[in-house]
Amino acid sequence: MPINFGQPREAAGNRELVAQRLKELRDGSGVPETLTIEWRGKPTHVEVIDMPVETLRYNPGTHRIRAQRAYDPARDRVLEKDPWSEESQDYLHYLLKALPADPSKVDKAFDDLTESLREYQQNEPGLITREGILVNGNTRRAALKDIGRPSMRVGVLPESCEWSDIHAVELSLQLRPDTRRDYSYINHLLALEEQVKLGTSMAEIARSFHTTTPACDRDLWVLAQLRELLSRSVTGDISLRLMDFEDAKERFFELYRAYNTERARNQERADLMKEGRLAAIVLEFAKTDVRYIQPDFHDRFLDQRLPAELRPSPVQEKTAVAIPGLGRTVQASGPRVSAAKALTDSFLRARAVKAAGSAARPEEQAAAAELFESARKVFDEALEFAGKDARLRKKRLAAPDRVTDACKDLEQCVTDLVLARGNGSLDEGAFDDALLQMRSVMRRVAVEAGKSVLLPGGGLTWLNEAVGKNQ
Repeated sequence: MPINFGQPREAAGNRELVAQRLKELRDGSGVPETLTIEWRGKPTHVEVIDMPVETLRYNPGTHRIRAQRAYDPARDRVLEKDPWSEESQDYLHYLLKALPADPSKVDKAFDDLTESLREYQQNEPGLITREGILVNGNTRRAALKDIGRPSMRVGVLPESCEWSDIHAVELSLQLRPDTRRDYSYINHLLALEEQVKLGTSMAEIARSFHTTTPACDRDLWVLAQLRELLSRSVTGDISLRLMDFEDAKERFFELYRAYNTERARNQERADLMKEGRLAAIVLEFAKTDVRYIQPDFHDRFLDQRLPAELRPSPVQEKTAVAIPGLGRTVQASGPRVSAAKALTDSFLRARAVKAAGSAARPEEQAAAAELFESARKVFDEALEFAGKDARLRKKRLAAPDRVTDACKDLEQCVTDLVLARGNGSLDEGAFDDALLQMRSVMRRVAVEAGKSVLLPGGGLTWLNEAVGKNQ
């Protein structure tokens, strides 16, 4: 069941103010503004009123900053204890403005929203309960408060609204495929997990999230990997947080595809590749580097380059591992996989100490930073050789190469257009015919790529949208 956070101290006063403004709206001569929402499975129109910005309260259960709450554990504990206190609401205000991957910085998307509200006013109303809790529009309220706007347009939910309704309505609004500021990837994963725990079927979750069942399965797999990485990063009282992997979305997508492909052939090789890629992700290498890591990466490119201080201790081979409570055993990881895991674990612990800041002792910070940089140098060199090896097998990548070559031709086309504009030599009819031909070819590429790629990445998703394949 969703958490019940109770009601803010201003609940009674807000109920009176909402009732008064709804009455004034209904008694007026104009046409009332309404907002359409999904309410308990059906489209419902709710009335829109103006409410003072200062009386509204941030939703402590909003999925928008769920992962980022771990940024300041002390303030998060206060938030858990009393979500309606001034300190807790100030913390929510801070996180709503923050960059999801690094809450010490303000998100550029928030700055853009603030400037838009400053220049164009509020285009879309928020949504509140009768007690003044923001179900939708938390970030807009933060921006309006920062620029000193006294009021905010909000739709008002029915009087029977409960916390389960608040969670459901927030998700249905935030997951609409429009131009609003999206959830961060980690908060998207947590919202998905919450629906699974509530017993919602995977097909229904996929519909609600405007995605597919295979994509939901992938996201749940990624979240499971992230939780495992957090547990493996524990050193004393320090560990990594989910939000520390906020920028790793595409790298985990590629890992999921590559791992499942390799696992169908050989489980041990798949595990070796996964550990190598996880280590590179922890070390913050780019997606284009991580994809060079194949099952033989440790044996061919990495192990011989590891200095003594980075080599994990010899792992005692186990033939089986007992499953607690079941009296059964499963085959243990082989020594090569265990060694690869131990290496990744050392990087995880070093990154956790680095990310802990003042929570770690200075000497711990220095040792972790030194290990991290040493590991990056070794991986960088190993990845360079792995990349060269991949390029030697370039014939296997004919389709990507064709797209790359086409991009180079299009870049030259930009230059040609600039020159033609200067001397008036462009044959506009021929150029338009060529563009129509390109559209036809791109549609065919999208169709064939759709047959070949089960889970589209950002590039194929863009192509489908560009050619109108999903329309």
